[in-house]
Amino acid sequence: MDKTQILEALKTVTYPGLSRDIVSFGLVKSAEIAPDGAVSVEIAVTTSKPEIPEQLKTAAESALAAAGVPAEKISVKVGATVPAAPGAGTPPPRRIPGVRRVIAVASGKGGVGKSTVAVNLAAALAQVLEEDGVAPAAGSVGVLDCDIYGPSVPMMLGAHEQPTLRGEKIVPPEAHGIKALSLGMMLDEDTPVVWRGPVVGKAIRQFAEDADWGALEALVVDLPPGTGDAQITLVQTLALDGAVIVTTPQEVAVSVARRGARMFEKVNVPLVGVVENMSWFENPADGSREYIFGKGGGAKTAAALGTDLLGEIPVSAEIRSGGDAGTPIVLAAPHSVPAQIFRSVAREILRRF
Repeated sequence: MDKTQILEALKTVTYPGLSRDIVSFGLVKSAEIAPDGAVSVEIAVTTSKPEIPEQLKTAAESALAAAGVPAEKISVKVGATVPAAPGAGTPPPRRIPGVRRVIAVASGKGGVGKSTVAVNLAAALAQVLEEDGVAPAAGSVGVLDCDIYGPSVPMMLGAHEQPTLRGEKIVPPEAHGIKALSLGMMLDEDTPVVWRGPVVGKAIRQFAEDADWGALEALVVDLPPGTGDAQITLVQTLALDGAVIVTTPQEVAVSVARRGARMFEKVNVPLVGVVENMSWFENPADGSREYIFGKGGGAKTAAALGTDLLGEIPVSAEIRSGGDAGTPIVLAAPHSVPAQIFRSVAREILRRF
């Protein structure tokens, strides 16, 4: 066995919860073989989860043993460092009390249906949690709308009540059993948001730190498109468990989605996967599929990012009408094809976290 064979064996080891292997992730810092056949491997990870290093060590040892290295000749060392604060004097991201999972939904550009995916994903998570007997659908999932300049979650979720206060905490209202918080709940419909970066950051920090979400199994965070002040503030403020990248099939969306997703890698937020929206249109006359915006962009994006394609959502009038009416298609037509795909995506996310 030589070093190339060692690395090939280690390529079968994926980072816990993700599909990307530790070699392509750049986590294997050294792999050596001694004259007597002893193999020594050093792995370095940045994580705040103490169980990750031990899981990687066990998996790497098993992979080398499966490749024919005797157990007594295997030495795997895993070094772990806690993620550094994003900037000097900036406190590390913190967990929201009572919230088990925080999943960001992001996109490189606008117009790809990111908010539509976010609200339907939230509804799907609630349904799957109830189906699996984990938690009742009502009150187990929340949506935090951080798309400050285009807050569309209130309309899409039918959440028009203003938040209330409990002491000094903001209490998010519920719609369809889903807790939601958005700047759109606090502004008149025609009021433009003309804010500079520091004000945007302050608003997002207040939503993240001063809200009383209660006990949630999952909080879906709808980010604005791109990689500006809002996104940076959020990842510096909240400890995110993962990010879902939304794209459409055409190349212009795919290239921007890849660039936007790189931000999460730089701040040590795992990519859960890619959702391709507006994938195809089903011809009602004969059931054939028309790929209006091209084909395969989501899979190409996922491959470039070393993650998975979680689902392909078709173009559907029901999705559009559900968003306009304030009842996501997952709730309005739970047996429809899009609703089933959203539930499949939700189930995969819950399996990983």
